[in-house]
Amino acid sequence: MITHLHITDLGVIAGANVEFSPGFTAVTGETGAGKTMVITALGLVLGERAEQSAVRAGAQRAIAEAVFDVSGAPEAKHTARDLDAEIDDDELIVSRRVNQDGRSRATVGGRAVPIGALGELGHQLVAIHGQNDQIRLASAQAQCELIDNYAGNAELLARYRNAFDRRRAAQAKLRDFDEGRQERLARAEQLRSDLEAIARVSPVSGEDAELEQRITRLSHAEAIREAVALAATALADGTGEIPDAIGLVETARKSTEQAASMDSTLDAVATALRDARYALEEASSELTRYADDFDSAGPEALAQAQDRLAELRRLCRAYGPTLDDVLAFDTAGIAELTELEADDDTGARLRAILEQAETELAALAAQLTQTRTAAAQELTQRATAELAALAMPHAVLHAEVSPLGEYSATGRDRVEFLLSSQPGQQPRSLLKGASGGELSRIMLAIEVVVAAKDSVPTYIFDEVDAGIGGAAAIEVGKRLARLARHAQVIVVTHLAQVASFAHQHLVVHKDSDGQYTESSVRVVAGAQRDRELARMLSGLDTSPTALAHARELLEMARAINAE
Repeated sequence: MITHLHITDLGVIAGANVEFSPGFTAVTGETGAGKTMVITALGLVLGERAEQSAVRAGAQRAIAEAVFDVSGAPEAKHTARDLDAEIDDDELIVSRRVNQDGRSRATVGGRAVPIGALGELGHQLVAIHGQNDQIRLASAQAQCELIDNYAGNAELLARYRNAFDRRRAAQAKLRDFDEGRQERLARAEQLRSDLEAIARVSPVSGEDAELEQRITRLSHAEAIREAVALAATALADGTGEIPDAIGLVETARKSTEQAASMDSTLDAVATALRDARYALEEASSELTRYADDFDSAGPEALAQAQDRLAELRRLCRAYGPTLDDVLAFDTAGIAELTELEADDDTGARLRAILEQAETELAALAAQLTQTRTAAAQELTQRATAELAALAMPHAVLHAEVSPLGEYSATGRDRVEFLLSSQPGQQPRSLLKGASGGELSRIMLAIEVVVAAKDSVPTYIFDEVDAGIGGAAAIEVGKRLARLARHAQVIVVTHLAQVASFAHQHLVVHKDSDGQYTESSVRVVAGAQRDRELARMLSGLDTSPTALAHARELLEMARAINAE
């Protein structure tokens, strides 16, 4: 619940510190005094939109800061801890600062947070009902949400929305699949053509480099043979007619070894010459083998190699740029074609997934319809009983749960509240069948019924008693007092009959020096409260008749509250 509210430069309020008690608190004041600024301040700390005009004239910024006792709000405590907020002895401080340019900042438990985080936290701490909620109550969406809250459908709705999203995703995949079928058929045909072109050539990795070497060799075959023959002869003539390299090195080796036998310093030279002979003999053998194995193919082999290389290069231009890229394209193309050729299987699989999602969605939608129908009947019966005590003795509230033509994100139902104001009258929609005052009482009756199941610790009502008076106003006060047995209730009201039932009475007082208007908030009790109620009744806070009436209302309210 809310224990403290601090306001600085908000609207006509320059500064105010408000202490809230448990139970029922009434906020009253003259028209224009700024009593709705108390609700505006609470709305700001609960994440409602900040208006630039909310900053008091001449001020740089407006500040609203509230202290909440979260001992009875475990969900709110969990949310606050997720925001890394500090909670001291179950007290949580939430503040909002609105600058003159309309920008604002928010903190929760001393930690700066996004404004959106206040909204999530606020829904777990406070339910605010203003005059505009009477209009929202008449919308189908708000009525459906109300029934869902009463039925406790949060988990079921989450499961339904999950199934709804899966069905929508399955529909999109199948739609994309069907729309792309012709494109995939064309792609498969192109791939077959490409893969056949590659298969006809059957390239091998590195083959192009080998062909280039062979073509070079075949193109210079005669020159290569002559050079090899000359080199071989130079190393080892074999005829003995000309000195060869191996013979000369051998002569040098023998001479050096003879000298080394007499001077050991030549041993290293002799060893080097011996190694040189071995190397020359190995080179001679290699040249001989090369000459024996030399590709002696003629012009026909050269032409074949050139044709083969040209085929490979055509593949590289089409699918390359390198031969390895062609081979990679071939591998990937085979895999893609295999997948495309399984098109029918893919379509059947996607249709099966969609059918399963639709079956699950239909089952969850049916559960929602069932729980909503039962909750609507129970809620309207109990709310109708409350209306009888709110000066609407012949009114009957109905909630009609009817099927929609298609699934929506919240189910397959349309919920509509209907009102029959008089016996025999056909039920009509709330906007057509209820006045503003009746809508206020209907909303209050529903809140009283819902309160027993609701976990929100604080309810705030901003002049929801507009348009009613007399005995009906007394019944409204009774119901608000009853609601305050389950939760903290804060009500901005202009009716003394309602305010008399409050356990705490706050008055917003307006002061003006002719140029500036400022308002303050104070708690009234005893004679001060008598005078405030008298002012609300007659406009005169010193009228003996009004004061007597005020005391009579207070005595009646105390007696009823004590029951």
